Amino acid sequence: MVSALAETGTLVVICASVIAALIQLRHIRAGNQLQALLSLERDFRAAPMQSALRYVQDDLPKKLEDPAYRRELETIGFIDPSTHPEMVACNWLNEMGTLVKRGLVSEDTFMDLFARLIAHCWRQIAPAVAIMRRSRGEAQYHDFEYLAQRAAAWIERNPQGMSPRDFVRVPIPDRWQEQDGHLAADLGVAAAISPQIAQD
Repeated sequence: MVSALAETGTLVVICASVIAALIQLRHIRAGNQLQALLSLERDFRAAPMQSALRYVQDDLPKKLEDPAYRRELETIGFIDPSTHPEMVACNWLNEMGTLVKRGLVSEDTFMDLFARLIAHCWRQIAPAVAIMRRSRGEAQYHDFEYLAQRAAAWIERNPQGMSPRDFVRVPIPDRWQEQDGHLAADLGVAAAISPQIAQD
């Protein structure tokens, strides 16, 4: 009986150790995820990345109208990011796609921060990726494409963003909506909605 009780005690101690180890691993993983997300946030806010995102939004669609510009994208070899800043955004977003795909970064947390940005960037950059794939194949920036598809699915599930269940939105008065609407009508252009590239 004493031997059986000792074995039971040992089993309880082992089970408790396993549970404590699992909890500790969970905390370590959460800490690693936090560090990874903070690092991604720093990279995102760095001047070269912000400059590339502005270029993607403001200049890339016009640049793609130029056959010489398209030829540079199609030609196999190094694409100079000083003349093609969209490469900075492409490379970063492709890396993010790899991290999310491999589970090294929590998809839900990442999408909560970046889903709309990713979806917008893919819409802007996809024509350039299509040109690069003429000579490089479908694998070119496939993790960026994967990330964009996951972002679109996340936005569809969370069209108003992800909020706690008990969160109640309070309407925010838009003091200039009517005035800006009249101004846009007077100028003969539709009011534009910012894609929140800088997310500031």
